[in-house]
Amino acid sequence: MNRYLLLAALSLSAASPAFAQHEGHGAPQTPAPQAPAPQRPAPQQQPAAPADQHGGHTLPMPPAPAPQTRAPQAPASPQQPAPTDPHSGHTMPERPAAAADEQAGHAMDAEAIDPPEAGNDVPPDAPSEFAADRFFAAGDMNRARGILRDEHGGALTYKIMSNLLEYQSQNRESGYRWDGQAWFGGDIDRVVFKTEGRGSGDKIDDAEVQVLYSRAWDHVTDLQIGIRQDIEPSPSRTYLALGFQTLLPSWFDVEGSFFVGQRGQVLGRLNGSYDFHLTQRLVLQPRTEVNFAARDDRAIGLGSGLSDAEVGLRLRYEFQREFAPYIGINWDRKFGDTADYARADGERAETTSFVVGLRAWY
Repeated sequence: MNRYLLLAALSLSAASPAFAQHEGHGAPQTPAPQAPAPQRPAPQQQPAAPADQHGGHTLPMPPAPAPQTRAPQAPASPQQPAPTDPHSGHTMPERPAAAADEQAGHAMDAEAIDPPEAGNDVPPDAPSEFAADRFFAAGDMNRARGILRDEHGGALTYKIMSNLLEYQSQNRESGYRWDGQAWFGGDIDRVVFKTEGRGSGDKIDDAEVQVLYSRAWDHVTDLQIGIRQDIEPSPSRTYLALGFQTLLPSWFDVEGSFFVGQRGQVLGRLNGSYDFHLTQRLVLQPRTEVNFAARDDRAIGLGSGLSDAEVGLRLRYEFQREFAPYIGINWDRKFGDTADYARADGERAETTSFVVGLRAWY
């Protein structure tokens, strides 16, 4: 009996290490001593555990991980282990400065982020040497550069335009009317000729000619100064003319003038028109004109205040932009003393006419 008890005790003592290895897949480890917070104990290298035996088969144990070197930093929290640098131990190539700046947040100098405001920078000097001067005569090159300057902003051009050239059919008589202008010059400075008038039968009732110097105030407005000469009615009058010609928003064409004449007479005129494009070629144009006088001039039948007004409506068809016949209706009315002078001379103070005419320019 004692012999069997002794054999059982020996068998249990021999099986205890192998059983412990099988349950934990490794040798039992002694827990590392706790370091005072917030220090964390450095990992210790563990010795290789003896092979596990499973039913007579020997399984090699995986090698213990190599110790990792970390850069000196503040101790990590015990709840979250510090990440491991995947590039530890590898020599990284030096990055170019541009790539480093881009990865760092696209850092750029202040001058590139905030460039100088457009239009305030100092323009470069005009070139004084030209490569073509080495191969061509100086006279030929100067002439060619002069042509280039004229064709790019400095060209002299002209235009002749007839706004109104029409026949007027009234109740008891027929008449005619014209209103046109021509100009010659550049984009800024021009010489302008204007003329307008009307008549009936073989008689010219009113006729005037203006010669003006026009200078661009901005891209839509011209200021004008010159001389106005009245041919009819007789006796003729001469005035100093001051005026403007502009294009208001929504394409309203407006002209205004003051005329300072002899003996302190001052006249004013304002007219405007607008083109309604019903189609690409069919255009409806309302037009109005008013005239004022500061003093009476009985010799020419002109009264002070609002002397006369005109309102017309014309429909034209543009076979080309430069050639457009039209039909329409026109209403004229004299006011105040001007109407009284007209009645005294046997004329009517108010007329309504059917008109047929041509609008053309070259």
